[in-house]
Amino acid sequence: LAQGHFDMQTREIEPVKQIMEEAVTKKFVHEDSSHIIALCTAIEACLSHLLKRRAAGFLRSDKIAALFTKVGKVYDTAADVCRKVQEQLQQQSARNFREQGSSTTSRPPQPLSAQAIKHIWVRTALFEKVLDKIVQYIVDNSSISLMLINDVLSVGPCALEYTKLKTSDHFWTDPSANELVQRHRIHGAHRGQDTSAGRRPALGIRKRQSSGSMSEDRFAASAREYVESLHQNSRTHLLYGKNNVLVQPKKDMEVLRGYLSLHQAGDNLTLKWTPNQLINGTLGDCDLEKSIYWDYALTVPLRQIVCIHCHQRPDCGGTLVLVSQDGIQRPPLHFPPGGHLLAFLSCLETGLLPRGQLEPPLWSQKGKGKVFPKLRKRSSAARLIDQDRNGEEQTAADYVFRIVYPGYPTAKAKTLYKKRHLYKPEGGLVVMDDFFFSTSVPLKMLCQNMKRQIVSRAFYGWLAYCRHLSTVRTHLSALVNHNIVPPDRPCEASGGLSKEVWSKYQKDCKNYKELELLRLVYYGGVQHDIRKEVWPFLLGHYKFGMGKKDMNQISERYQQVMREWKACEVIVRQREKEMQSAIFAKLSSGSSIDSHVLRLVHRDSTLTMIYTLSLTNVDSKVFSVQIELLDTVALNLHRIDKDVQRCDRNYYYFTTANLEKLRNIMCSYVWEHLEMGYVQGMCDLLAPLMVILDDECLAYSCFTQLMKRMSQNFPNGGAMDTQFANMRSLIQILDSELFELMQQNGDYTHFYFCYRWFLLDFKRELLYEDVFAVWEVIWVAPRISSKHFVLFLALALVTVYREIIIDNNMDFTDIIKFFNEMAERHDVQHILKIARELVHKVQSLMDNK
Repeated sequence: LAQGHFDMQTREIEPVKQIMEEAVTKKFVHEDSSHIIALCTAIEACLSHLLKRRAAGFLRSDKIAALFTKVGKVYDTAADVCRKVQEQLQQQSARNFREQGSSTTSRPPQPLSAQAIKHIWVRTALFEKVLDKIVQYIVDNSSISLMLINDVLSVGPCALEYTKLKTSDHFWTDPSANELVQRHRIHGAHRGQDTSAGRRPALGIRKRQSSGSMSEDRFAASAREYVESLHQNSRTHLLYGKNNVLVQPKKDMEVLRGYLSLHQAGDNLTLKWTPNQLINGTLGDCDLEKSIYWDYALTVPLRQIVCIHCHQRPDCGGTLVLVSQDGIQRPPLHFPPGGHLLAFLSCLETGLLPRGQLEPPLWSQKGKGKVFPKLRKRSSAARLIDQDRNGEEQTAADYVFRIVYPGYPTAKAKTLYKKRHLYKPEGGLVVMDDFFFSTSVPLKMLCQNMKRQIVSRAFYGWLAYCRHLSTVRTHLSALVNHNIVPPDRPCEASGGLSKEVWSKYQKDCKNYKELELLRLVYYGGVQHDIRKEVWPFLLGHYKFGMGKKDMNQISERYQQVMREWKACEVIVRQREKEMQSAIFAKLSSGSSIDSHVLRLVHRDSTLTMIYTLSLTNVDSKVFSVQIELLDTVALNLHRIDKDVQRCDRNYYYFTTANLEKLRNIMCSYVWEHLEMGYVQGMCDLLAPLMVILDDECLAYSCFTQLMKRMSQNFPNGGAMDTQFANMRSLIQILDSELFELMQQNGDYTHFYFCYRWFLLDFKRELLYEDVFAVWEVIWVAPRISSKHFVLFLALALVTVYREIIIDNNMDFTDIIKFFNEMAERHDVQHILKIARELVHKVQSLMDNK
């Protein structure tokens, strides 16, 4: 108990350090800082641990509120905090009511966040600089020391000033992403190597736990009912109860103290042993549901027990071992000194009557009540009576009792027993049967039964493993290729696709097969000098082994598309110009603009442009367009013009001339795909292709090939939800700890923070040079390892920073802010390496290795 208490206390040391660092570096600490939330969480955990010793009065779900309210009745400082908390909650309720019923546009005061309301008691005491005093009062009036909390608080956070104001940079809530990474590097030096990389993926898919108040109330009720069942009530009678009975639940763990009780309900007897941690615990705490102590509690129906071994030792009060019908022994129960073992057996024998009994029975002795039978120790097969050095008889200290039910068929079975010699209290030698030595037939049946039980348990364990593995395969099998590839780059692939290798392939295609070239790209990328030549092959614009004549035919299509949409653009521009003139004329005359007149203007101007157009060699498609089509083209042209002007404007390549080329390509693609139209983000996907290829026709064709996959991620494609679901399955199985944290902190397992990653293939997360390297691997991965390699890149990106995410207890807003600030700062080669390792891990799991 003390060790667990110490572990909880030490949790707040790290948030206190971070709060003090923030106060020093920024000269203030904001009230909404995540470090404040982390500190409040740690303090509440320590206080909740204390409340587990005082269950009465703290069964409500909000135990911290109950604690402050109770302390406030006798301590004025706590009473002031309670009053201020109530005022804040009332103001919040009134603010919510005004927001629901008010129709004014005036901005209401800033409401409290959900986290602030959750920790409002400790948070308010901290801001009022009295939290250390309240904790000290609790320490002085409790049986457990919380001095570690008090020492930290008295010199730390309670002496700081807090503010609600925003700073000019609006990043007042948390340290920057760069600062978090630096802290992790400093603290990570003391942690050693990351152990998560070598951890085998968890096979079990854990069900999500509901976090609502209904679930907490249901658990509180069941826990309360369990504790009540340990005492006398209308349904069961308590025959025996003794605290501080020792049990060692597992071989490699410490002995625990607990409450042993024997209960009778009708004809049924039940033995219960409950760790003291649960009896003294806070029954309504939702965290208690995960407590390991519930796994250690024993509930044993006596109908399952056939044999009881009792061992008396001079240094303790005796040990009792229960043996069930299948031959399995329950953990030994160690009684404290003072005759408690004999008292328990006496109560058990009384409770078994009239249908059951102990065999042999306890003896009754005048003046002493029930006593153990007097058994003589056997020193050898030849001598039944032995004497010690003083000539006195040596009596047995170990007993074996059988629980029998004489009226049942199992008790009528024919048995043959070996004999032990007993002495009656009044003297005289008698012969007593001993259950432990039965005939060969029942013993053989018992062994067979034990064998079946062992095999059955092994089988069901194996079956459960297979079911878990089947579930994993169902979730993940479609995400990877089944031919396993090693995660590390082989020596021959370490340099990637070099200029030398590419030249050999160009001269003679038989030098390297296509799959071998793709394998080089997967492990080492493409040398920059030959990217312009290689990328069209990787994207499918050219086929490996294609001749130059076929390459030229593909490029002619672009010129035809350009002529079509440019002719339509002339009509659209003229139409807009005439509509503006008509509107200006109407405004000048002072008359209203009738919608019907505008439609006539649209139609007349369009027809006029069609018949007076002087362009030649224009496809007939242009002259068959309708008004709706012109509206669609106009809308898309405006969207493209807006995005082109701001596309990577700081990158040296995008001069005015090159931006015009980018616009031409984008307009050509949209003209060919008007049903989808232009969507923001398409320019981001085209820009890197322009930089590498530097050719309109080539870039257009390659972009068209790229969009065959990427268009599915845009709003009308419907693939983004699938990406999120797959990401959820991957993290849930490969990193259950991180998945649980995401669930607990507002449940952002929807993974919406990955939206931009999937939409643009990480283009905005990386430097241009890194984008080239990542895209090449994504393009070749379907042939090598996985057509969903972007998922493993996203998981690798999260994995690299998982310790930072966990240490800072990040919620959805925190993780978005962190990755936004970390954009263009990632170690791409390390992330690619982790992604390949994750693919290999899933492939190995599919192969059941």
